[in-house]
Amino acid sequence: MTAAVPFLIRSATPADLPDVCRLVRGLAEYEKLLHEFTATEADFDRLLFAPDHVADALVATLPDRGTVGLALFHRTVGTFKGQIGLFLEDLFVEPDLRGKGIGKALLATLARIAVERGHPVIEWRVLNWNAPSIAVYERIGSTKMTEWHVRRLTGSALATLAQGESQHG
Repeated sequence: MTAAVPFLIRSATPADLPDVCRLVRGLAEYEKLLHEFTATEADFDRLLFAPDHVADALVATLPDRGTVGLALFHRTVGTFKGQIGLFLEDLFVEPDLRGKGIGKALLATLARIAVERGHPVIEWRVLNWNAPSIAVYERIGSTKMTEWHVRRLTGSALATLAQGESQHG
């Protein structure tokens, strides 16, 4: 691990919208999904700061560089236990600052939020080729969910099903 840098973790504010958008775009690029990135600052404003917002975000800032990291999360429901949890949608640290404790500090802050709110679980997804992130997640004690597969319904399949039909009978 390289030398630590002095950073601050705090809740995002509307003034952070340009950086939130930039960092999520950076995550899309890192995950080789930039072609799917269409979000705007207005989208993030609605998601994070509208009266009926559905997500929250933490940012990591450096005195000399501004915002360099992001953890965007929302609540989930665990019906089997009748409990609320948190889902970490996005975790991103600028590439040149990885390995300096910023990502782990974002995760630790999110863990404190979960504990303070009485949420017994944080879940997230990670691409199976993302070995550096997987290694961090294993070091902090997360467990791999091997029995579950992520499924997605979008585009014409979503529209077709919404009309009461299915594409494959």
